[in-house]
Amino acid sequence: MYLYAVDENIISVNNLSKQYKTEQLSGIRNISFTIRRGDIVAVIGESGSGKSTLLKSIFGLLQVDEGEVLFNGKRVLGPNEQLIPGHKEMRIVSQDFSLNIYAKVYDNIASVLSNTDVRSKQEKTEKMMQHLHIEHLRNKKITELSGGEQQRVAIARALVTDTSLLLLDEPFSQVDALLKNQLRADIKRIAAETGVTVVIVSHDPADGLFLGNQLLLIKDGSLIQEGEPSFVYNHPEHIYTAQLLGNAVVLRAADALKLGLSSAKESVVFYPEWVELKSGWNSKRYEVQDVYYKGFYEELLLERNGVIIRAIQLNRGEHKKNDHVQANIGRFLEF
Repeated sequence: MYLYAVDENIISVNNLSKQYKTEQLSGIRNISFTIRRGDIVAVIGESGSGKSTLLKSIFGLLQVDEGEVLFNGKRVLGPNEQLIPGHKEMRIVSQDFSLNIYAKVYDNIASVLSNTDVRSKQEKTEKMMQHLHIEHLRNKKITELSGGEQQRVAIARALVTDTSLLLLDEPFSQVDALLKNQLRADIKRIAAETGVTVVIVSHDPADGLFLGNQLLLIKDGSLIQEGEPSFVYNHPEHIYTAQLLGNAVVLRAADALKLGLSSAKESVVFYPEWVELKSGWNSKRYEVQDVYYKGFYEELLLERNGVIIRAIQLNRGEHKKNDHVQANIGRFLEF
Protein backbone atom coordinates (compact mmCIF):
# COMPACT_ATOMS: atom_id res chain seq x y z
CA MET A 1 0.00 0.00 0.00
CA TYR A 2 1.27 3.48 -0.85
CA LEU A 3 1.95 5.57 2.27
CA TYR A 4 1.53 9.35 2.51
CA ALA A 5 0.82 11.93 5.20
CA VAL A 6 -2.64 11.21 6.57
CA ASP A 7 -3.79 14.85 6.50
CA GLU A 8 -2.80 15.42 2.88
CA ASN A 9 -5.31 15.79 0.05
CA ILE A 10 -4.94 12.91 -2.36
CA ILE A 11 -6.61 14.75 -5.27
CA SER A 12 -6.73 18.43 -6.21
CA VAL A 13 -8.81 19.42 -9.22
CA ASN A 14 -7.97 22.93 -10.37
CA ASN A 15 -10.10 24.89 -12.88
CA LEU A 16 -10.75 21.76 -14.95
CA SER A 17 -12.52 22.08 -18.31
CA LYS A 18 -13.20 19.53 -21.04
CA GLN A 19 -15.60 20.24 -23.88
CA TYR A 20 -16.69 18.00 -26.76
CA LYS A 21 -16.92 19.78 -30.11
CA THR A 22 -19.90 17.73 -31.26
CA GLU A 23 -22.12 18.90 -28.38
CA GLN A 24 -22.16 22.52 -27.29
CA LEU A 25 -23.24 21.90 -23.69
CA SER A 26 -21.35 18.67 -23.07
CA GLY A 27 -18.34 18.08 -20.84
CA ILE A 28 -17.24 20.03 -17.75
CA ARG A 29 -16.38 23.69 -17.18
CA ASN A 30 -14.02 25.32 -14.68
CA ILE A 31 -14.41 22.74 -11.90
CA SER A 32 -12.25 22.90 -8.75
CA PHE A 33 -12.29 20.81 -5.56
CA THR A 34 -10.09 18.65 -3.35
CA ILE A 35 -10.48 15.09 -2.07
CA ARG A 36 -9.18 14.05 1.34
CA ARG A 37 -7.35 10.76 1.69
CA GLY A 38 -9.65 7.93 2.78
CA ASP A 39 -12.88 9.76 1.95
CA ILE A 40 -15.75 8.48 -0.15
CA VAL A 41 -16.73 11.25 -2.55
CA ALA A 42 -20.01 11.02 -4.45
CA VAL A 43 -20.43 12.98 -7.69
CA ILE A 44 -24.17 13.33 -8.24
CA GLY A 45 -26.07 14.73 -11.22
CA GLU A 46 -28.49 13.90 -14.00
CA SER A 47 -27.46 11.91 -17.07
CA GLY A 48 -25.36 14.07 -19.39
CA SER A 49 -24.31 16.49 -16.66
CA GLY A 50 -20.58 15.73 -17.08
CA LYS A 51 -20.03 13.28 -14.21
CA SER A 52 -18.30 10.57 -16.26
CA THR A 53 -16.20 13.17 -18.08
CA LEU A 54 -14.96 14.40 -14.71
CA LEU A 55 -14.16 10.87 -13.56
CA LYS A 56 -12.22 10.02 -16.73
CA SER A 57 -10.33 13.32 -16.50
CA ILE A 58 -9.25 12.53 -12.93
CA PHE A 59 -7.99 9.11 -14.04
CA GLY A 60 -6.14 10.54 -17.03
CA LEU A 61 -8.23 8.93 -19.77
CA LEU A 62 -9.18 12.28 -21.28
CA GLN A 63 -6.96 15.14 -22.41
CA VAL A 64 -8.45 18.17 -20.68
CA ASP A 65 -8.73 21.57 -22.38
CA GLU A 66 -7.84 23.67 -19.33
CA GLY A 67 -6.81 23.17 -15.73
CA GLU A 68 -5.16 20.21 -14.08
CA VAL A 69 -5.62 17.25 -11.76
CA LEU A 70 -3.01 16.70 -9.04
CA PHE A 71 -2.53 13.28 -7.44
CA ASN A 72 -0.45 13.61 -4.26
CA GLY A 73 0.74 16.97 -5.55
CA LYS A 74 1.84 15.71 -8.98
CA ARG A 75 -0.04 16.45 -12.19
CA VAL A 76 -2.00 13.57 -13.71
CA LEU A 77 -0.91 13.09 -17.33
CA GLY A 78 -3.44 12.86 -20.13
CA PRO A 79 -3.58 10.19 -22.86
CA ASN A 80 -1.52 12.37 -25.23
CA GLU A 81 1.34 12.46 -22.74
CA GLN A 82 1.89 8.78 -21.98
CA LEU A 83 1.85 5.45 -23.78
CA ILE A 84 -0.81 3.81 -21.59
CA PRO A 85 -3.64 6.16 -20.50
CA GLY A 86 -4.61 6.20 -16.84
CA HIS A 87 -2.78 6.55 -13.53
CA LYS A 88 -0.95 3.55 -12.06
CA GLU A 89 -2.16 4.20 -8.49
CA MET A 90 -5.82 4.57 -9.50
CA ARG A 91 -8.32 2.04 -10.79
CA ILE A 92 -11.56 2.78 -12.57
CA VAL A 93 -14.55 0.42 -12.68
CA SER A 94 -16.88 1.31 -15.54
CA GLN A 95 -20.38 0.06 -16.26
CA ASP A 96 -19.13 -2.69 -18.59
CA PHE A 97 -16.82 -4.07 -15.82
CA SER A 98 -14.04 -4.97 -18.33
CA LEU A 99 -13.82 -8.59 -17.14
CA ASN A 100 -12.68 -11.67 -19.04
CA ILE A 101 -16.13 -13.25 -19.36
CA TYR A 102 -14.79 -16.73 -20.17
CA ALA A 103 -12.34 -16.88 -17.25
CA LYS A 104 -13.18 -17.88 -13.68
CA VAL A 105 -13.69 -15.36 -10.90
CA TYR A 106 -10.42 -16.24 -9.16
CA ASP A 107 -8.42 -15.88 -12.38
CA ASN A 108 -10.03 -12.54 -13.23
CA ILE A 109 -8.85 -11.11 -9.92
CA ALA A 110 -5.46 -12.83 -9.70
CA SER A 111 -4.48 -12.01 -13.30
CA VAL A 112 -3.71 -8.36 -12.47
CA LEU A 113 -1.07 -9.40 -9.89
CA SER A 114 2.55 -10.25 -10.61
CA ASN A 115 3.74 -13.88 -10.67
CA THR A 116 6.97 -13.02 -8.87
CA ASP A 117 5.48 -14.11 -5.52
CA VAL A 118 2.86 -16.77 -6.18
CA ARG A 119 1.99 -17.28 -2.51
CA SER A 120 1.41 -13.57 -1.93
CA LYS A 121 -0.66 -13.42 -5.12
CA GLN A 122 -2.88 -16.22 -3.88
CA GLU A 123 -3.26 -14.69 -0.40
CA LYS A 124 -4.17 -11.25 -1.76
CA THR A 125 -6.70 -12.70 -4.17
CA GLU A 126 -8.41 -14.82 -1.54
CA LYS A 127 -8.46 -11.97 0.98
CA MET A 128 -10.07 -9.64 -1.53
CA MET A 129 -12.70 -12.22 -2.45
CA GLN A 130 -13.52 -12.51 1.25
CA HIS A 131 -13.82 -8.70 1.52
CA LEU A 132 -16.40 -8.71 -1.28
CA HIS A 133 -18.16 -11.92 -0.12
CA ILE A 134 -17.48 -13.71 -3.41
CA GLU A 135 -15.15 -16.54 -2.27
CA HIS A 136 -17.94 -19.04 -3.00
CA LEU A 137 -17.88 -17.90 -6.65
CA ARG A 138 -14.15 -18.46 -7.18
CA ASN A 139 -14.56 -21.29 -9.72
CA LYS A 140 -17.48 -19.82 -11.63
CA LYS A 141 -17.05 -18.17 -15.02
CA ILE A 142 -18.11 -14.53 -15.39
CA THR A 143 -20.82 -15.58 -17.85
CA GLU A 144 -22.45 -17.56 -15.02
CA LEU A 145 -22.72 -14.56 -12.68
CA SER A 146 -25.47 -12.01 -12.13
CA GLY A 147 -24.85 -8.30 -12.74
CA GLY A 148 -24.32 -7.69 -9.03
CA GLU A 149 -21.84 -10.54 -8.73
CA GLN A 150 -19.91 -9.26 -11.75
CA GLN A 151 -19.82 -5.83 -10.11
CA ARG A 152 -18.21 -7.32 -6.99
CA VAL A 153 -15.60 -9.15 -9.07
CA ALA A 154 -14.77 -5.93 -10.94
CA ILE A 155 -14.30 -4.04 -7.66
CA ALA A 156 -12.19 -6.87 -6.20
CA ARG A 157 -10.02 -6.86 -9.31
CA ALA A 158 -9.55 -3.09 -8.98
CA LEU A 159 -8.65 -3.16 -5.28
CA VAL A 160 -6.36 -6.19 -5.18
CA THR A 161 -3.40 -4.23 -6.58
CA ASP A 162 -3.15 -1.96 -3.49
CA THR A 163 -5.04 0.81 -5.24
CA SER A 164 -4.90 4.26 -3.62
CA LEU A 165 -7.91 5.72 -5.44
CA LEU A 166 -10.90 3.72 -6.67
CA LEU A 167 -13.13 5.39 -9.28
CA LEU A 168 -16.61 3.93 -9.74
CA ASP A 169 -18.70 4.98 -12.73
CA GLU A 170 -22.42 4.29 -12.06
CA PRO A 171 -21.55 1.12 -10.10
CA PHE A 172 -25.14 0.18 -9.25
CA SER A 173 -26.81 0.73 -12.62
CA GLN A 174 -27.19 -3.00 -13.27
CA VAL A 175 -28.05 -4.01 -9.72
CA ASP A 176 -31.49 -4.51 -8.17
CA ALA A 177 -32.56 -2.50 -5.11
CA LEU A 178 -31.89 -5.26 -2.57
CA LEU A 179 -28.34 -5.94 -3.74
CA LYS A 180 -27.66 -2.22 -4.19
CA ASN A 181 -27.95 -1.61 -0.46
CA GLN A 182 -25.57 -4.50 0.27
CA LEU A 183 -23.03 -3.22 -2.27
CA ARG A 184 -23.20 0.29 -0.82
CA ALA A 185 -22.51 -1.13 2.64
CA ASP A 186 -19.66 -3.28 1.28
CA ILE A 187 -17.97 -0.32 -0.41
CA LYS A 188 -18.23 1.76 2.77
CA ARG A 189 -16.83 -1.10 4.86
CA ILE A 190 -13.96 -1.86 2.46
CA ALA A 191 -12.97 1.82 2.29
CA ALA A 192 -12.80 1.90 6.09
CA GLU A 193 -10.85 -1.36 6.31
CA THR A 194 -8.32 -0.69 3.54
CA GLY A 195 -8.03 3.11 3.66
CA VAL A 196 -8.68 3.37 -0.07
CA THR A 197 -10.15 6.65 -1.30
CA VAL A 198 -13.31 6.23 -3.39
CA VAL A 199 -14.91 8.51 -5.96
CA ILE A 200 -18.32 7.31 -7.08
CA VAL A 201 -20.34 8.80 -9.94
CA SER A 202 -24.09 8.29 -9.84
CA HIS A 203 -27.38 9.78 -11.04
CA ASP A 204 -29.05 8.36 -7.92
CA PRO A 205 -28.80 10.82 -4.99
CA ALA A 206 -29.36 7.97 -2.51
CA ASP A 207 -25.87 6.69 -3.38
CA GLY A 208 -24.31 9.96 -2.30
CA LEU A 209 -26.41 10.38 0.84
CA PHE A 210 -25.73 6.76 1.89
CA LEU A 211 -22.04 6.53 1.01
CA GLY A 212 -20.37 9.88 0.80
CA ASN A 213 -18.23 11.83 3.23
CA GLN A 214 -18.30 14.52 0.58
CA LEU A 215 -20.95 15.32 -2.02
CA LEU A 216 -20.34 17.06 -5.34
CA LEU A 217 -23.41 18.27 -7.27
CA ILE A 218 -22.87 18.63 -11.02
CA LYS A 219 -25.31 20.40 -13.36
CA ASP A 220 -24.69 21.14 -17.05
CA GLY A 221 -20.96 20.57 -16.61
CA SER A 222 -20.54 22.89 -13.63
CA LEU A 223 -19.99 22.18 -9.94
CA ILE A 224 -22.92 23.93 -8.25
CA GLN A 225 -22.42 22.78 -4.65
CA GLU A 226 -20.16 20.62 -2.51
CA GLY A 227 -19.95 19.61 1.12
CA GLU A 228 -20.96 16.95 3.62
CA PRO A 229 -24.17 15.17 2.54
CA SER A 230 -26.23 16.24 5.56
CA PHE A 231 -25.23 19.89 5.15
CA VAL A 232 -25.88 19.96 1.39
CA TYR A 233 -29.26 18.29 1.90
CA ASN A 234 -30.38 20.72 4.61
CA HIS A 235 -28.80 23.82 3.05
CA PRO A 236 -29.17 23.50 -0.74
CA GLU A 237 -27.89 26.51 -2.65
CA HIS A 238 -30.10 25.82 -5.67
CA ILE A 239 -33.64 24.58 -6.23
CA TYR A 240 -32.12 21.88 -8.45
CA THR A 241 -30.15 20.50 -5.50
CA ALA A 242 -33.22 20.27 -3.26
CA GLN A 243 -35.26 18.59 -6.00
CA LEU A 244 -32.50 16.13 -6.86
CA LEU A 245 -31.63 15.12 -3.29
CA GLY A 246 -35.04 15.15 -1.63
CA ASN A 247 -37.78 15.58 -4.24
CA ALA A 248 -38.54 18.94 -2.64
CA VAL A 249 -41.82 20.84 -2.95
CA VAL A 250 -41.32 24.04 -4.98
CA LEU A 251 -43.92 26.83 -4.82
CA ARG A 252 -44.10 30.26 -6.39
CA ALA A 253 -44.13 33.03 -3.79
CA ALA A 254 -47.78 33.84 -4.65
CA ASP A 255 -48.84 30.24 -4.00
CA ALA A 256 -46.76 30.08 -0.82
CA LEU A 257 -48.64 33.14 0.46
CA LYS A 258 -51.91 31.18 0.13
CA LEU A 259 -50.45 28.77 2.71
CA GLY A 260 -49.44 31.60 5.04
CA LEU A 261 -45.78 31.64 3.96
CA SER A 262 -44.47 35.10 3.16
CA SER A 263 -41.39 35.38 0.95
CA ALA A 264 -39.62 38.31 -0.67
CA LYS A 265 -38.08 35.97 -3.26
CA GLU A 266 -39.54 34.15 -6.27
CA SER A 267 -39.82 30.64 -4.86
CA VAL A 268 -40.35 28.78 -1.61
CA VAL A 269 -38.85 25.29 -1.22
CA PHE A 270 -39.25 22.63 1.46
CA TYR A 271 -38.99 18.87 1.87
CA PRO A 272 -42.12 16.83 2.64
CA GLU A 273 -40.68 15.83 6.03
CA TRP A 274 -40.55 19.53 7.03
CA VAL A 275 -44.35 19.59 7.02
CA GLU A 276 -45.57 18.99 10.58
CA LEU A 277 -48.97 17.26 10.89
CA LYS A 278 -50.15 18.80 14.13
CA SER A 279 -52.45 21.45 15.55
CA GLY A 280 -50.91 24.71 16.71
CA TRP A 281 -51.32 28.46 16.63
CA ASN A 282 -49.66 28.64 13.20
CA SER A 283 -51.16 25.45 11.71
CA LYS A 284 -53.41 25.60 8.64
CA ARG A 285 -56.30 23.38 7.56
CA TYR A 286 -55.60 21.12 4.57
CA GLU A 287 -57.63 18.48 2.76
CA VAL A 288 -56.02 15.12 2.05
CA GLN A 289 -56.20 14.62 -1.72
CA ASP A 290 -54.47 11.25 -1.76
CA VAL A 291 -52.35 8.86 0.30
CA TYR A 292 -49.34 7.00 -1.11
CA TYR A 293 -48.02 3.91 0.66
CA LYS A 294 -44.22 4.03 1.06
CA GLY A 295 -43.55 1.08 3.35
CA PHE A 296 -42.86 2.27 6.90
CA TYR A 297 -44.47 5.66 6.15
CA GLU A 298 -47.08 7.25 3.90
CA GLU A 299 -46.88 10.34 1.74
CA LEU A 300 -49.91 12.62 1.89
CA LEU A 301 -50.99 14.88 -0.94
CA LEU A 302 -52.46 17.95 0.77
CA GLU A 303 -54.45 20.86 -0.70
CA ARG A 304 -55.23 24.33 0.60
CA ASN A 305 -56.56 27.26 -1.43
CA GLY A 306 -55.81 25.42 -4.65
CA VAL A 307 -52.16 24.77 -3.70
CA ILE A 308 -50.88 21.16 -3.52
CA ILE A 309 -48.05 20.09 -1.21
CA ARG A 310 -46.71 16.76 0.07
CA ALA A 311 -46.14 15.63 3.65
CA ILE A 312 -44.79 12.56 5.44
CA GLN A 313 -47.09 10.55 7.70
CA LEU A 314 -45.23 8.13 9.96
CA ASN A 315 -48.39 6.86 11.70
CA ARG A 316 -49.80 4.96 8.75
CA GLY A 317 -53.56 5.13 8.39
CA GLU A 318 -53.96 8.07 10.75
CA HIS A 319 -55.24 10.33 7.96
CA LYS A 320 -57.10 9.09 4.89
CA LYS A 321 -58.22 10.54 1.58
CA ASN A 322 -60.77 13.38 1.98
CA ASP A 323 -59.84 13.90 5.65
CA HIS A 324 -59.06 17.40 6.88
CA VAL A 325 -55.80 17.84 8.79
CA GLN A 326 -53.95 20.58 10.60
CA ALA A 327 -50.44 21.10 9.27
CA ASN A 328 -47.60 23.55 9.67
CA ILE A 329 -44.61 23.98 7.36
CA GLY A 330 -41.97 24.07 10.06
CA ARG A 331 -39.12 25.21 7.83
CA PHE A 332 -38.76 26.47 4.28
CA LEU A 333 -36.09 27.96 2.02
CA GLU A 334 -36.35 30.97 -0.25
CA PHE A 335 -34.85 31.22 -3.74
